Amino acid sequence: MSDLKTLEAWTLYSMRFLFSATAIIFSCIVNASPPVKQSTSGICHPPESSWYDRTKNYTAFNSIQACLNASGRLPKGVSLRDIQAHRNPASDYQPYDRDAFRHWVDDDGDCQDTRAELLIAKSTVRPTFAYENKQCRVVSGRWLSPFTGQPIQNSDNVEIDHVVPLKWAWEHGAWQWSGKLRERFANDRANIMAVESSLNSSKGGRGPSKWLPPSGQCGYVARFSRVVKTYDLAPRPHEKVWIQNFLDNCR
Repeated sequence: MSDLKTLEAWTLYSMRFLFSATAIIFSCIVNASPPVKQSTSGICHPPESSWYDRTKNYTAFNSIQACLNASGRLPKGVSLRDIQAHRNPASDYQPYDRDAFRHWVDDDGDCQDTRAELLIAKSTVRPTFAYENKQCRVVSGRWLSPFTGQPIQNSDNVEIDHVVPLKWAWEHGAWQWSGKLRERFANDRANIMAVESSLNSSKGGRGPSKWLPPSGQCGYVARFSRVVKTYDLAPRPHEKVWIQNFLDNCR
């Protein structure tokens, strides 16, 4: 009888120990995300902040709201909207789909879509055409690449670059837009340039903090910044700081 009671006591103790250990492990997993750092000056630095790693003396909070509730404030130029855009917490957010941006349209029905109209406008000589699939395709001309300053004469070697890439725009707010606004953005002459196919491919969907053209960098970043502001897109805090610092150096 004594041995049975001892066994029962040991079993109960083991179960309690296992439960406690599991709870501790679960707690560690739940709280494993980086804390929000409130600096000694009262600024709340979430992991997205460009000053996050440089903030060594701080009070830790488990959320940005908890930090703000403790009389904290966000870094200059950063809003809760910036942070929410970065984390994309909305349940209706969808992965990027290029087809969500209807581009190269021919709204005026003149046979020339957005690509053709840009090539015609930017060619330094009279371009030649071919009529294909009810569209007037530009075959040849002479275009000076804003990325290198080099001339391009065969339209097959030209791609139309979105200064603010469609993928970048999607991930920074365009996923919430209407189809009509995405179409306007994709065909906006302020946001498109005729450039070398190879350079456009190397750029992909990256913003200027991760990719810059070989030449004309200041003008490129300035144009990127103007389009972002025009369409009220939301760069990440570190991207916003990078763009501002770059343009300050240009000046």
